[in-house]
Amino acid sequence: MAEDAQLEVGQRAPDIDAVATKGGPFRLAEQRGRWVALYFYPRANTPG
Repeated sequence: MAEDAQLEVGQRAPDIDAVATKGGPFRLAEQRGRWVALYFYPRANTPG
């Protein structure tokens, strides 16, 4: 999925590998079956 692609309501999110707030790894696929809220924000000091 392209970096700027948008999801439609009800569409599954792609697998995401990221660094969690406390610095550990986070993989969305490992959360399957659980309720998860993902929050994305613009990089610090950028417009938007």
